[in-house]
Amino acid sequence: MRYYPSALIATILLISASVTGCSEGSSKTAANDTPKSVILYTIGGNGSISSSELPGRVEAAREVNMAFKVSGTLQRVYVDEGSHVRKGQLIAEIDPRDYRLQLEATEAEYLKVKAEAERVIAMYGDSVVTADAYDKARYGLRQITAKYDNARNQVADTRIYAPFDGYVQRRFFDPPTVVGAGTPVVAVVSGSRPEVEINIPASTYLNLDQVTGYEATFDVLPGRKVSLRFISAAPKANANQLYNVRLAVPDDMKPQPSPGMTVMVSLSMAAAADTAAIAIPASALFENDGESYVWVYNPTDSVVNARQVAVESLHTDGTATIATGLRRGESIVTAGVHHLADKQRVKPQPQTSKTNVGGLL
Repeated sequence: MRYYPSALIATILLISASVTGCSEGSSKTAANDTPKSVILYTIGGNGSISSSELPGRVEAAREVNMAFKVSGTLQRVYVDEGSHVRKGQLIAEIDPRDYRLQLEATEAEYLKVKAEAERVIAMYGDSVVTADAYDKARYGLRQITAKYDNARNQVADTRIYAPFDGYVQRRFFDPPTVVGAGTPVVAVVSGSRPEVEINIPASTYLNLDQVTGYEATFDVLPGRKVSLRFISAAPKANANQLYNVRLAVPDDMKPQPSPGMTVMVSLSMAAAADTAAIAIPASALFENDGESYVWVYNPTDSVVNARQVAVESLHTDGTATIATGLRRGESIVTAGVHHLADKQRVKPQPQTSKTNVGGLL
C-alpha cells in the first residue's frame, strides 16, 4: 500500500471542489439564460365594439301596492294571490258605516246652508240685504259644498279598484284587520310584457347613446340569447351611484320570463379606436401589492416587462376589459404569468391554427 503526503491530498481536494463549483455555476448560468417558452396574445387593432356584462332582474312592467285613502276596518277582500283582475274591478273595501253617517250629517248641513244662501242671494238681487250679508252667504255656501264633497269622497274611498289588467302579486291583510290610510292591502302587477331591469355605472350612463344593443341570457334558458329594447334610464343615481335602466322583452318570446327571474345582460358599445376599452384573456392578469399587472412582450430583445393596468370588468367568457395601461398591437403573455420575472428572456410559442388542432399537419 502506497501512502501520500497529507499536503498532497489537501491540494487534490481543493482542486476538485473548484472544478465542481465552476461546473455547477456554469450550469446555473446556462439555465438562467435559457429563454422560457410563453404563449402570447396580440391585442386587436380596430376595437370598434366593446361589451360588458351586468346582472339584472325581470320585473313586471307595472306594479302597484294598493291602499285605501282612509283608515278603517277591512271588511272584505275580493281577490286572492295569483288572481287575474281587470281594470276597474273591485279589489277590497273597508267598513263604510262611520263615513256614511258623516256624509248624512254633512249633507243635511249642506242642504240647510244652501237654502239660506239662496234666499240671501235672491234678496240681495232685490236690494233687500247688504253686500256683507251677500258675501257671507256665498262664502258659507262654498265652504259647506267643499265639506260635502269631501264627505262623499271619503265614502267612495272605502273601496279600491284595479288600476289595470293584471294579477294579484300579494295579499297583505285579511278581514277584519284595522288598516291605516296609505297602508298597502294588495299588490297588483300588470299582465303585459315583462321588462328587464339593470343598474349601470356612471361611465356607461354618460355614453348610453353609444350602446348598440342589449342581449340577455336567462338562467332558466341556458344557451339562449335574447335581444332587448331600451325603454328608459333613471336620470338620478341610487345610493350605490348606479343608474337604473329598463329594457323590453320581445313580444314573441316564448316562454315569457316571469318577474323575479335573474338575467345577465350584455351591452355592446361602439367606440372610437383610440378610446375604446381593450379586451384581453383574463389569464394574462396577475396581482402585485393589490394592483393588476400583465407581462408585455418586447420583440426587439425578446424580454417581458411587468406593466400595471386598470381592469374595468371581468366577464364569464374568460376575458377582461382593460380601461388603461395597454395599447392595441402590443403582445402580452397569457399563460404561466406567475413564473416570470421582470426583463426575463422568453421564447414565444407558435399559435395553434384553428384548422390544425394539436399541430399534426
